[in-house]
Amino acid sequence: MKIQGLKSKFQVSIATIGCFGGIFIALLPHKSIAQADIHFSQFYETSILRNPALTGVFAEDYKFGVYYRNQWSSISNPFQTGLVSAETHIPVGRQRVDFLSFGLLGYGDEAGSIDQKITAVYPAVNYNKLLSDQHNTYLSVGFTGGYVQYSFDPGKATFNNQYQNGHFNPANPSLENLPNPKMTMYDAGAGVNLNTTAGNANNITYIIGFSGYHFTQPKFSYYQASGLTENMRFNGNLGMGGSISETVSLVAQGNYAKQGTYSEIMIGALLSWAAGTQYGEETMVLSGGAYYRYGDAVIPVVKLKYKQMALGVSYDVNVSSLKDASKMQGAYEVTVFITGRYPDKNGISRKTVCPRF
Repeated sequence: MKIQGLKSKFQVSIATIGCFGGIFIALLPHKSIAQADIHFSQFYETSILRNPALTGVFAEDYKFGVYYRNQWSSISNPFQTGLVSAETHIPVGRQRVDFLSFGLLGYGDEAGSIDQKITAVYPAVNYNKLLSDQHNTYLSVGFTGGYVQYSFDPGKATFNNQYQNGHFNPANPSLENLPNPKMTMYDAGAGVNLNTTAGNANNITYIIGFSGYHFTQPKFSYYQASGLTENMRFNGNLGMGGSISETVSLVAQGNYAKQGTYSEIMIGALLSWAAGTQYGEETMVLSGGAYYRYGDAVIPVVKLKYKQMALGVSYDVNVSSLKDASKMQGAYEVTVFITGRYPDKNGISRKTVCPRF
């Protein structure tokens, strides 16, 4: 049987930091098939998919966003992914120094000539425990559980029996017993993350964490074949951010993930310049930098934040052995996020879970 287009982003590696790799490899299941989850170049904007313990770990009180990725349009039908997310955190306890974070993320992915699609919804909850008030040190433990559906359009598939004398005729019978073009599964993931500060006036922030997904190891076969399960994915995250001057700051991040035979290392940084203040908040922040997906692409990024809205744009410049076919064109991504604070009617000074990270 010849089905075209099933090879999509599942055969492209995912984002993440090599120090956790050896541990993760030892924990991978033995009876599974080789596939990888969807991934993003602006990985730092998809906390629930990266590590549920990063849910709600940002300076403001809430964050809403949309994400669009278009990939490999120079080679075949473009692989397209759309994502929406919402996150918030609230203080808990008498002293109101611990935080409880909630998030919800959903995405739709379409790839290949037979329109293989993924639709997924991931709610998440994260508890942030203050360990040190002096250095604003928090230990976060997060959980997520998702509903995922895979599907493809069998009407767009082609088969060997439809090729006669070197010519394809869709009217020829395929003589194939096609499977159910949909499969659904429930997913579960968990992670931990530590963030703390250092330097004069605690102006340098550090984060480090790791997470795992697909602990339920659901069946991963349109034919419901036994012994074929979805690979568990293990993820490591590391970052550092700090002020260089009153108006200039730098954030560097790295990400490592391992799923079956696929892995990906990403590392890079964004340099930001702030201009103007209003009510003690920066009015405009312009950021620029680049990330490198090891062995695959160089990714320049530009981000503009004006008041509560931020727009990010990135482009994958393919540098792997595929560059001749792709003409060095990988993918472009566009993100739009809105952040803000709730009214503080009681006049309680809020602690910042992860300052400006």
